[in-house]
Amino acid sequence: MMKEEVKQELTSHIIPFWNKLRDDENGGFYGYLSFDLELDRKADKGVILHSRILWFYSNAYMTLKDESLLDYAKHAYEFIKDHCIDYEFGGVYWMMDYKGQPADTMKHTYNIAFAIYALSSYYRASGDRHALELAYRLFDDIEKNTLDEYGYQEAFDRQWNLVDNEALSENGLKADKTMNSILHLIEAYTELYLADHNEKVGERLKFQLGQMRDIVYTPETNALKVFFDTKFGLVGDIHSFGHDIEATWLMDRACDVLGDEELKKQFAEMDLKISHNIQNIAIDTDGALMNERENDKIDHTRVWWVQAEAIVGFINAYQHSGEESFLNSAKGVWEYVKREIIDPREGSEWYSEISGEHIPHDYKEIVGAWKCPYHNGRMCMEVINRL
Repeated sequence: MMKEEVKQELTSHIIPFWNKLRDDENGGFYGYLSFDLELDRKADKGVILHSRILWFYSNAYMTLKDESLLDYAKHAYEFIKDHCIDYEFGGVYWMMDYKGQPADTMKHTYNIAFAIYALSSYYRASGDRHALELAYRLFDDIEKNTLDEYGYQEAFDRQWNLVDNEALSENGLKADKTMNSILHLIEAYTELYLADHNEKVGERLKFQLGQMRDIVYTPETNALKVFFDTKFGLVGDIHSFGHDIEATWLMDRACDVLGDEELKKQFAEMDLKISHNIQNIAIDTDGALMNERENDKIDHTRVWWVQAEAIVGFINAYQHSGEESFLNSAKGVWEYVKREIIDPREGSEWYSEISGEHIPHDYKEIVGAWKCPYHNGRMCMEVINRL
């Protein structure tokens, strides 16, 4: 029943919603829809948003075999290809204006990773070799411009001079390196390796997995550290429940795609420990996953993407362990999503956030630079393909 409900949510709600945001005048997709469902046709267009849209339509096509979805993917691809890539200095811009001109020329490893992720998927969906060539171009940009002796640096100006990493810092903390960027490099390089099985990509993917295992993972608590200085010294005391459960299945998938049996075993054991920990400490009484812990304070906010990743992560843990409790946890989060996160209003999609008191945060947009069809759309496709 869950699989059928999730497929219905994808085909009858999420896809039609995003179809209507296509901008045929200026290219790409509209960049902002307020909580009050007011569309800003002249809002800036996030490059992360467009990479995630490209990934979404490419994979929706591969999952559902609906040719119209490939057309939407091509539309997103053309905006990224023609506007978002910096062909002079490399990488992709951070933000475009509504006409597709650079509004913020910052280069960020996390952002470039998502472009690689999207272009690799579009190549798999369409067979367009130019998309794969662009993905390799961006892979080379990351490997040439961002590495120091410890790992991947993150935030740069247009010409690759280091700048403050404000884009991925939060909670009043400044981080030079983040678990989030390493995780999404793993995600991106997994997709690129799946597309072409390039040996160098595989080597770098194994390096990133090693960083997650040896630096980011804390075996004493079965949790992932979040923020670091440039030498990977810990910054702050934060435990991000959503990133932990998302990381479990993305790391398992990377090992599966690599086909490395020893890595598969190592990460399956580690990821099950993380999944058990999240199951034990992060599920609230209503079945939802809480957001994070900072120091001794729990943030009970229910964030849309956290719920989506919890469903996939718990299903992945169930498939690796056979433990019914994981499947029950996934079903419990889905019941919460149906009840509270899916916005019942005509012309909307999912709320961004719900308070611990079950009130939608009306200061959070329905569509924005970070609010996209990638987490919830991907959850739907993973459920369809796994169950």
